[in-house]
Amino acid sequence: MTHDPGLASWLQLTLTPGLGAAALRGLLKQFGLPQEVLARRRSELRGFAPATVLEALDSQAVSEAVARAVEWVGASGHSIVTLADDDYPRALLEIPDPPAVLYAVGRVDLLRRASFAVVGSRNASAQGERNAETFAKVLSDAGMPIVSGLAIGIDAAAHRGGLAGAASTIAVLGTGVDVIYPRRNTELAKEIASRGLLVSEFPLGTGPLAHNFPRRNRLIRGLARGCLVVEAALASGSLITARSAADQGREVFAIPGSIHSPLSKGCHALIKSGAKLVESADDVLSELGGFHASGYASTTAAERPEASGDASLLAHMGHDPVDVDSLCARAGMSAEQVSSELLRLELDGRVAALPGGLYQRLEKG
Repeated sequence: MTHDPGLASWLQLTLTPGLGAAALRGLLKQFGLPQEVLARRRSELRGFAPATVLEALDSQAVSEAVARAVEWVGASGHSIVTLADDDYPRALLEIPDPPAVLYAVGRVDLLRRASFAVVGSRNASAQGERNAETFAKVLSDAGMPIVSGLAIGIDAAAHRGGLAGAASTIAVLGTGVDVIYPRRNTELAKEIASRGLLVSEFPLGTGPLAHNFPRRNRLIRGLARGCLVVEAALASGSLITARSAADQGREVFAIPGSIHSPLSKGCHALIKSGAKLVESADDVLSELGGFHASGYASTTAAERPEASGDASLLAHMGHDPVDVDSLCARAGMSAEQVSSELLRLELDGRVAALPGGLYQRLEKG
């Protein structure tokens, strides 16, 4: 198999330890494409990187890393997209520090489409996950690939919704694209690789390092023309992602929730600072323009008609978490009757049990 010398040059620069993104951009600006950079005498490059880094540039370790990446990209469905490629997403060129290369598995064509980010808490409520999946499917059906970070909770639900819709989903990883984290999302990642896209800026084999995930988040917001926060605590990466998206001129949306839920605090803070409050995917689509819902019944995130047999107790529950004693008082039922009815509703997927003996009403998806 013949190797593309242009790709190998990009890899040699990006896989050299200590050669940071700023130094790399400086080299490209000064000398041109990577092949032209590498053709220069190393003494000419000293203004951009220390001598130890320049020595590593031509080391055996870097050469072997380049060879492994070139071998990896030869497999079916594997791609490495560089800044010079037509497939490189134009949206990322608008962020201050676009990655020089992207490792990808799956449908690289999705990078050329206008996409939408759906993010939120890892410790999501059952209703939050349902909302994320429902919104993501509608937005995907409207033509926008759903971008998220493959975390558990809201991210995973958003990816499932994107896959269920027409435009699929893009998972931006905080690890190497060949390292799936968390492991419990392995099957979901396989499905995304088959029908959507896994993408990462980090070299193959990179494990889950804490400082890489904020960098991952900047790509999520950079790729998407808008960002929806479904649930988020006040101190969360999702909130930072959304605020940074707003700073970059992206539309930011948030779903409101119970005033008693810590997972609503972040969304409420965003709304107070200018994010658009949304109750349905229609609210998002009407703001974006050029995208229209396709093939779904328009309902809000919080309201759907109840089956007549369920209406009484569910109506007494409202939409906030509630304990059994409060339900007994509201419904005029015994604790045994309420517990029996709650169990039936839980088995039917209408109610979720929460920590602390609380229960919360769910909406059927």
